[in-house]
Amino acid sequence: MSTQQVSMLFLALALISLLAFAAGAVARRLRQPPVIGEVLLGVLLGPTLLSATVSHTLFPQDLRPFLTALANIGVALFTFTVGAELDAGLMRGRRVVAGTVAAGSIALPFLLGTLLALYLFHHHPTHDRTGFALFMGTAMSVTAFPVLARILTDRGMQRTWLGNVALACAAIDDVLAWTLLAVVMAVSGAGTGSQWLLLLFVPYLLLMFTVVRPALRHLLEHRRVADPRRPTAMVVTLVGLLASAAFTEWIGLHFIFGAFVFGAVMPRRTTGGERADVTTQIAERFSYLNDLLLLPVFFVVAGLNVNLSGMDGTDVVELGLILAVAVGGKFIGAFVAARATGMKSRPASALAVLINTRGLTELIILTVGLQLGALDGELYSTMVVMALVTTAMAGPLLQLIYPVRRAQWTLEPGEAVHHEAHVGPEGKGR
Repeated sequence: MSTQQVSMLFLALALISLLAFAAGAVARRLRQPPVIGEVLLGVLLGPTLLSATVSHTLFPQDLRPFLTALANIGVALFTFTVGAELDAGLMRGRRVVAGTVAAGSIALPFLLGTLLALYLFHHHPTHDRTGFALFMGTAMSVTAFPVLARILTDRGMQRTWLGNVALACAAIDDVLAWTLLAVVMAVSGAGTGSQWLLLLFVPYLLLMFTVVRPALRHLLEHRRVADPRRPTAMVVTLVGLLASAAFTEWIGLHFIFGAFVFGAVMPRRTTGGERADVTTQIAERFSYLNDLLLLPVFFVVAGLNVNLSGMDGTDVVELGLILAVAVGGKFIGAFVAARATGMKSRPASALAVLINTRGLTELIILTVGLQLGALDGELYSTMVVMALVTTAMAGPLLQLIYPVRRAQWTLEPGEAVHHEAHVGPEGKGR
């Protein structure tokens, strides 16, 4: 890098960090997840609002590879924390409900998404029609576990029966979404490695869960290693997740799979419960810098690829169809499945609204699709709008179904208990 490039990179990072913080603060004031403001910031800094000349002045072309590299690191850290935050304990006593609702909320939008792809393919042809259809089905099926967790926390619902079921469903959806994306890449041959190398994914998973997981538990539960004042646990985790991400990228899958799997195999509890969960401490430390700098860089890099300025009538019709399939498929699939388990209409509706949250997870999958050629620029831009709409609508719709100022719930299956109580304003924060 030249001296000028280094200077421009630092200035660009300073600008991104400052604007992302401001955009997230505005979103919180509007009672929206900060990710809404940050994604909108990325879009507005791109060619949609600004001319190509302004975008290139702020983020010169020769600087973008460096920004992309930093964005990839941010995505790897984010997918690691998603895997690390998955908690099998959420399933305890809720396996039937969570499994049924998750299956319904995945199956119907996936089916409708693949059918919609047959229509969209004529306007957005790719090298592989089957891969395109499977990718669209996967993109329609996503639920964002981290954003959903934040919405529930802000509304004081994280310890309610409904909140725990929603988190359990989102956790299952996350695992299934990454699995479906891996299958799409394998079937379409869109990966960067040899098809034979993909066969290493199965032994890799076996190794991670049968060897690496017990080794991590033994190491991270050691009193000296787990001491938060020592960096050993952080270094071991960082090296492991980067190596795991590098391996899955090498065999032809995206690096997000390696980062996610390494997070999933992290131990959840220290021996005897004497200290806080070491994995939680590590994930929180990774998230701190990631949320302030690296993920905002990702939002800007992703936003630079969004261009809505040239939308015409056909694009608007496609956006309407995509929203109808994404929102309707997710809602109907989750609602019908919830009702089938005995839940009443009101909590079933609230659960279906929550499961529709897509957030950053959707944006990551769309970016992967753009990189692999499964999406062209126009369809990518339209799908980003869908991700924003489905994330932004969750809070207001949930407020209509269960006003947070009027009621606080200890919901049991079928809404057996409903306690009216006066509660304070919604929680703030990321």
